[in-house]
Amino acid sequence: MKKAVFFLFLALNSLAISAQQLRNPVIPGYHPDPSVCRVGDHYYLVNSSFQYFPGVPIYHSKDLVNWELIGNVLDRESQLPLKGASSWLGIYAPTIRYHEGTFYMITTNVGNGGNFMVTASNPAGPWSEPIWLEQQGIDPSLWFENGKCYMVSNPDNTIMLCEIDPKTGKQLTESKALWRGTGGRYPEGPHLYKKDGYYYLLISEGGTELAHGLTIARSKKIDGPYVANPHNPLLTNCSLDGQTMQIQGTGHGDFVQALDGSWWMVFLAYRNMGGAYHHMGRETCLVPVEWEKGRWPVVNDGMAVDTVMKVRTLAPQKPWCHHSHTIFNKNKLDPEWVHLQNPIPDNYLMDGLLWMKAHGTLTENDQPTFLGRRQESACVAAETEIDIDQLDFATEAGLSVYQINDGHMDLALEKYQTGSVAVKMKYQLKSVHGEKMGDDSGQLQGKVRLRITSDGNRYRFEYAQPEGEWKLVDIHDCSLVSTEVVGGFTGVTLGMFVEGEGKAAFRYFDYTEK
Repeated sequence: MKKAVFFLFLALNSLAISAQQLRNPVIPGYHPDPSVCRVGDHYYLVNSSFQYFPGVPIYHSKDLVNWELIGNVLDRESQLPLKGASSWLGIYAPTIRYHEGTFYMITTNVGNGGNFMVTASNPAGPWSEPIWLEQQGIDPSLWFENGKCYMVSNPDNTIMLCEIDPKTGKQLTESKALWRGTGGRYPEGPHLYKKDGYYYLLISEGGTELAHGLTIARSKKIDGPYVANPHNPLLTNCSLDGQTMQIQGTGHGDFVQALDGSWWMVFLAYRNMGGAYHHMGRETCLVPVEWEKGRWPVVNDGMAVDTVMKVRTLAPQKPWCHHSHTIFNKNKLDPEWVHLQNPIPDNYLMDGLLWMKAHGTLTENDQPTFLGRRQESACVAAETEIDIDQLDFATEAGLSVYQINDGHMDLALEKYQTGSVAVKMKYQLKSVHGEKMGDDSGQLQGKVRLRITSDGNRYRFEYAQPEGEWKLVDIHDCSLVSTEVVGGFTGVTLGMFVEGEGKAAFRYFDYTEK
């Protein structure tokens, strides 16, 4: 009896040791529509990027919880034309798949061409030129089987299937309707899987807001008929259990089987900040899946998803806390840096300083001069320094909290023809706009530091001379640049911009998560 109790204690202790704390999101900040594939013991994940260039960030992991950005799939204008794109347009949900030594990324460029795919032998790139596809709709995905390549997408709010030539993109069969979901709006984000003799079709429904959720159907044949899971939705936080959780808008997922045989799903969700508002965008989350032979998959034991959970079999999760100090003495930027639409190369020069030449405005949204990065923590500080002597007349230069072209807040220096320089806070929030000047505008000389900080609820806009104290210009709620207030499909990026008639030089860019 004592021996049985001892072995029971060992078994329970082993389970306790194997349980790990999982914090969601696993990739925070604006990283929506995740898709994942495993190659050996390596995992690769991509996200949609909308109007930002380069597009489709790609991450690598060895354990599904700790991710490293290794590049951007679409890093050339020939791959990614973004003329006129706002955060409602551009690159929608991508899918990444691996087949016989080749990586495939398939996606939609809304407003500039439609559905296409690119290929690579190395996921870090380079990736091919676009292979354009005939079947439209959004959120295309691929399935390879028996020498054939199948594509699914959602034209006319219906998940459609066709066979394609993966080398040329030519459609080889007519499009066939598979499923319209369970009745939720916007059936989208389809992915096909095969397990235990069934084809499973995972989709998103409900729109990518509060009512977002995942549903699933299956069939013995790839072209149907598909029968819905009687326990749909597979995952949603729009429920009694999930209504008080910070994580909301759960949906748009992709299954992956780990090397140890366990199943997982990556999906998007957002975190409310300061009430029912989210400004950091839709983020990449992870959840365990139980998928017994011949049975329907069960996500997170059928429960809502929280920011902290206990799961088994995962490696310890390292804190996601970044600090970077960027000086512009290289010819190439690290992969986290992004522009709004396709940048005009001559407007950016790095020679130890970052020289940026004005082109239009952030609000006009026509290749504005902007260089930034995703805000990946609610508590964050962004800082730069500008030398007044290197700021042209009739030019504004500074830092922006950017959500969408008519939803941003900017802290800038402006140099007048008289030679005087003003520090000003300006905001463009849909139809509401305004300005506020710093207390000693017109008296500044030499170098000026600009800083934006946030505690998750409010942004503080400050400036200082090199050895002086920080002076507050203004404070604004984060909710003012939330998706609920200004719209868009992205999240806040923090970056440097120049507007007006000339150019400015930025000495560095500090990004610190608290």
